[in-house]
Amino acid sequence: YRLLLHAETSVGMLEAEWRAVEGSRHFAKPYLYKDNGFLEEVIARGEADRLMQLKPPVAKVLKISSKKEKTNPPFLFNLAELQNSCSKALKISPDETLKIAQELYEKKLVTYPRTDARVLSSAIAKEIDKNLKGLTQIGDVSVFAARIIEDGSWKTIGKTRYTNDKQITDHYAIIPTGQGLSALAKLSPQSRKVYEMVVRRFLSIFYPPAVYKKKELELGMDQEHFFCSSRELLEEGYLVVAGKTSGKSSGEEGKEDAELSVIPDGLKKGDMLPVREIITKAGETSPPKRYTSGSLILAMENAGQLIEDEDLRAQIKGSGIGTSATRAEILKKLVTNEYLKLSKKTQAVTPTQLGEMIYDTVDCSIRPLLNAELTASWELGLTRVAQGEISEEDYMVKLRDFITRRVEKVRGDDYRAYLQNCFNKTDRVYK
Repeated sequence: YRLLLHAETSVGMLEAEWRAVEGSRHFAKPYLYKDNGFLEEVIARGEADRLMQLKPPVAKVLKISSKKEKTNPPFLFNLAELQNSCSKALKISPDETLKIAQELYEKKLVTYPRTDARVLSSAIAKEIDKNLKGLTQIGDVSVFAARIIEDGSWKTIGKTRYTNDKQITDHYAIIPTGQGLSALAKLSPQSRKVYEMVVRRFLSIFYPPAVYKKKELELGMDQEHFFCSSRELLEEGYLVVAGKTSGKSSGEEGKEDAELSVIPDGLKKGDMLPVREIITKAGETSPPKRYTSGSLILAMENAGQLIEDEDLRAQIKGSGIGTSATRAEILKKLVTNEYLKLSKKTQAVTPTQLGEMIYDTVDCSIRPLLNAELTASWELGLTRVAQGEISEEDYMVKLRDFITRRVEKVRGDDYRAYLQNCFNKTDRVYK
């Protein structure tokens, strides 16, 4: 149960959230949920009532700060990022996104799509104006491309974070070529939307950061402290190209800060604000969100992040599970085999009962097959063979030994009773 304070200001109502900071009557008490809530409503309500009985019920401004924050344009699309964005914005599967990207490539509208890189090469950065000139002929974005050429911002792109030869293996990021524009009229509406996403992401990197004014406020009542923050967009920057402009936002994405109406500019330390009410708000912990087809592709790409061993994590970095060319096909096969279900409407991915039984079977018999560390260790072995640190024969001996031991174990054990129990548990859920 959270405590939310509503105070009156010269320009409207302000909402701030209580936290049990050091000095609070409730600091480090066992009945807290983290530091911003109570486990029991009666304790939360009691504290709210106590504070409102103060004569008068006012909150003192203890701290107030204001600073500018910059948000840079995102990196360019690789295939996984494009698939994730299309899953979110257009509700299309990674497989369909790859087909559209391939179509755009074959029509010479975009560069090679099966890439893991999100940056330009130094060579392409030197002649990127060729791509931009073609985009001046496309209605919705022509004005942005023309401005970039006119102000010459493209000339310095090779010195920015968006150009890095070390982050490129075979191909640089997916960008529009500025060619093949005669094919635009023949594209399906869906393909046109994907093309526009690639174009706008590309044009964004030549624009300045978006600039926000961030305010943070700390209020005090007796021994208790309440906090709030807000962000106001001052300069659109690249957002005008990306089409994501907005005036004000409260709190910060990913945080449970209280929402604000407004923090007045004239507010200063020591000011006293009349408190209209302190309410309790019930909240529940939520399970992790289901994967969508797009977020699952990203999870496959970054599977190495879950590995604790530093050497193994470094080995799988940049490759993960599958490649940019195969991840969509892996997901499609799992859906086709009915191990997973994919909602066409939301792109949410859920398991099937068959899929759960496949998992349980592997989990109790050859568990390492479910762990990205196994893939990473094999990759590390291959790298050492290539570098001459171990021989091919030594590597194959270890590989054959692993396979032989695991297969013999499966042949010798009987998992039927355990798997029947697993089936009975899931059967109730799926019925």
